[in-house]
Amino acid sequence: MKVLAQYTKEELAALKAETQKRYDAFAAKGLAIDMSRGKPGSDQLDISNFVLDNLDTYKAENGFDCRNYGLLPGIDECRRLFADILGMDMKNVIACGSSSLNLMFDYIAQCYTHGAGGAPWGRLDKVKFIAVVPGYDRHFAIGSYFGFEYINVPILADGPDMDRIEELIKDEAVKGMFCVPKYSNPDGITYSDAVVERLAKMKPAAKDFRVIWDNAYCVHDLTDDGDELKNIFDEAKKYGNEDIFVIFTSTSKITFPGAGVSCVAASDNNVAAIMKRLTLQTISYDKVNQLRHARAFKDIAGIKEHMKLHAAILRPKFRCVLDILEKELGGLGVASWAKPNGGYFISLNVDGGSAKKAGELCRQAGLVLTGVGATFPGGIDPDDRNIRIAPTFPPVAELALAAELLCIAVKLVCLENAGA
Repeated sequence: MKVLAQYTKEELAALKAETQKRYDAFAAKGLAIDMSRGKPGSDQLDISNFVLDNLDTYKAENGFDCRNYGLLPGIDECRRLFADILGMDMKNVIACGSSSLNLMFDYIAQCYTHGAGGAPWGRLDKVKFIAVVPGYDRHFAIGSYFGFEYINVPILADGPDMDRIEELIKDEAVKGMFCVPKYSNPDGITYSDAVVERLAKMKPAAKDFRVIWDNAYCVHDLTDDGDELKNIFDEAKKYGNEDIFVIFTSTSKITFPGAGVSCVAASDNNVAAIMKRLTLQTISYDKVNQLRHARAFKDIAGIKEHMKLHAAILRPKFRCVLDILEKELGGLGVASWAKPNGGYFISLNVDGGSAKKAGELCRQAGLVLTGVGATFPGGIDPDDRNIRIAPTFPPVAELALAAELLCIAVKLVCLENAGA
């Protein structure tokens, strides 16, 4: 297939007529496909059902009855499981409830009301946050809720543009950043060792600068040779920067998004500050659920074996989308896309400021995507080019229809841009 820019006017007109005919046929099908969020399918949820039925006792390994109040930092066996996953010491891990997003919001709220070793952020004239873009819409929503000003920094092939970050952190008003360092949302990029090292040795002007290190996809490989992410906490300690990084993860896409276990992991100083808040915020988290998960997996080896089952389900879905993207758009020179080794998304970039229009065409034909622009703060993609594809939830047959329709919509708007 030759580049669209090389087509004659006659060839463009013919291709547009053919593509319009295909789009009209899709619109007549009455489709109702929802790919708006990165959710596991029911088949993925089913492989974790054994977690719900594996308790013959409610006693933790230290004899504590998990049905009762107490053990606010979580039971040791669950904290140890997360420590194993993250490569950290158990003393630096707090096992919590089902939502890591909840933990991130609460931590930002803590910084806003009580500071992070400095003045409460809420008392400052301005708080700026670095937005690694494209990124996770819910991260941006947290900062926006608290009135933070976002500064976009593009993600490159090996992670965020560190030259730009190192320049921005010279401003004391820049207080932090959210990031997904392994299989980033939505590009599926894993930060290189060099990027992790540069992040770890940052010397921000703001002494209370914090990186929300959302390691949501730390074990979510699609292949046996998935990406490796350097341990940020170990690296930061080399430079006395361990207070900068607050790490979050959960079992949301390991077991159940609505009924898993999450954790926050951090330096001794940060754990102490978080625990001071938690003693007032809650009596304790759901330790019965923590016990279920700890008994089910025991250690990182158990987690990795379980994740192979997820990968076997997800690989055909990712392959389906990528194959159709290549078949329909490859070689036209109008779009580019990521080919991730793991995570939950495929990132499609459309040339010519046409992403919103393509998304609207999809919606009119019965395909709901993540809101185009949502991968940028305020829902505003300055180049109107990024579309986040969430291939995990639909079955493969439905996913094939969705991917084909998306490609047809992209082709249509690009043909219009080309003057067809």
